[in-house]
Amino acid sequence: MNIHLVALVVAVAIFLFVIDLVRRQKLTFKYAMGWLLVSAGAIFCAVFYRVLFACAAFLGFELPSNFIFFALFCVFVFLSLLLTVFLCQQNSHNDVMAQKIALLECELKELKKKSKAE
Repeated sequence: MNIHLVALVVAVAIFLFVIDLVRRQKLTFKYAMGWLLVSAGAIFCAVFYRVLFACAAFLGFELPSNFIFFALFCVFVFLSLLLTVFLCQQNSHNDVMAQKIALLECELKELKKKSKAE
C-alpha cells in the first residue's frame, strides 16, 4: 500500500472523527478548530506531496521526513500553547463565577436573617 494513501486515510479519519466529536457535542468548535486545521494540512500534504518535498528542499532539509517531523513538532507546540491559553481563560472564568456565587450566598444569608427577624 502506498504511504501517501495511508497518510491520506489517517488524516481524513482524524478530520471526520473531530467533526463527529463536535457534532455529538463532546468537543467544542473552539477547541476542535486547531485539530481540524492540522488534519486539513495533513490531507493537503498527502495529496500534494511534491509541494512538501519542495518546501523541505527550499528550507534546507536533506530529507523530507526531517521536515515533516520538524513541522509536526512546531504544530503540536503551537496547539499546546493554544490549549494552555484556553485553560488559563477558563480558570479566570471559574474564579469570577466562584466570587459571584459567594456574593449571592452572602446576600441569601442576609435575606434569610431579615425574614426571620420580621
